[in-house]
Amino acid sequence: MKKLVALLLAALLMLSGSAALANVADEVALGEAMTHEELLEKALAEEGSFVVYGNTSRIATALEEFTALYGIAGEANNLKDAEIYIKLETEMSGGAKGADMVMIQDGASLKSQALEMGYLVNFVPASVKDSVGEEDLNPLVQQYINKVFIWNNLGDNAPAITNVWQLTEPQMKGNVIFKNPESEQVNMNFLVMLTSPEWSDKLAQAYESLYGTPIDLSGYENAGYKWIAEFLSNCTFGNSDTTIAEDISQESAQGKIGLFVLSKLRSSSVYTDNLTVGQYKATEEGTAIEPFSGFMYPMYAMVTSNASRPYTAMLFIEYLMTSEGFAPWGKSIGAYSTNTQVVPNEGDLGIDVWKQTLVMEDPDYILDAYEDVYSFVLKYLQ
Repeated sequence: MKKLVALLLAALLMLSGSAALANVADEVALGEAMTHEELLEKALAEEGSFVVYGNTSRIATALEEFTALYGIAGEANNLKDAEIYIKLETEMSGGAKGADMVMIQDGASLKSQALEMGYLVNFVPASVKDSVGEEDLNPLVQQYINKVFIWNNLGDNAPAITNVWQLTEPQMKGNVIFKNPESEQVNMNFLVMLTSPEWSDKLAQAYESLYGTPIDLSGYENAGYKWIAEFLSNCTFGNSDTTIAEDISQESAQGKIGLFVLSKLRSSSVYTDNLTVGQYKATEEGTAIEPFSGFMYPMYAMVTSNASRPYTAMLFIEYLMTSEGFAPWGKSIGAYSTNTQVVPNEGDLGIDVWKQTLVMEDPDYILDAYEDVYSFVLKYLQ
């Protein structure tokens, strides 16, 4: 009898979850055809708390400005990606009220842990649809963030690389700083991408370009695996990108190079005069760092499938896609709106340049290759 009751309760939960998804998905479909004024009217008519989950502290600033503009108060929760995915699963399966919308990264986890489970619904505001590239519409990418090679430019041994294989050479042992990919999912995703056919081929070509001889892959599946092994063997692993930026900018860090978030240069504790951004230098000189100068990852903005204020969530996403809504991120270098009407920060490069010079995530490939690459990477993190 108890087993039967449990099964019935589980079925009811599944049905209620499906109903919530269907209702919100229907509302989102209607919202995608609405003008800004129509969305605003529907959002102002909604009642109850408006809750946002985000993996960036700046979402709280964006929400405060959204509230000042429209008079709609809300609560922003700054959480790690893993925490957001756990909360979504717990709240959805338990029927609890959680967030109305989320900002989150890691496309592979988004697909496997949220989209395939029906926890999130994609929404593209009609007001910006024509200003966002097709590749960034589903799921909607609100912005990209980049991690790039940046080195200390003091002294006679500044590591002004022109080819990523230079980072694997003996003299770079201990001089390459990278946040531990076991604790930084986007860093792990970057390494996974390097084993893909596209990037392993580019790495093989870059090797021959630098050394004048074809790459010897003895013991490695492809050039991506070889570069990962030799790169990680030279790395010192930092605890945070902020600390890495601060440490590499010190006068005592001559000869050091890091791969970290470009936006960390905004910190007053970073001596930016002591640092050179590899891609900036390459662009100025009309050259390139072969075959990439770092990597870039997307930040997604989506409506939850159990949102109690779906139109408010849609209005907030629309706001985040505008110059005003993007301002908390756009005020410094290293963040790039996918809305082409939002210009990059003065002194920075445009998103089109970064997309051509950085490794981009492919969620499908990451999901397929992750287990094998993860096991391989762990051997070099001990």
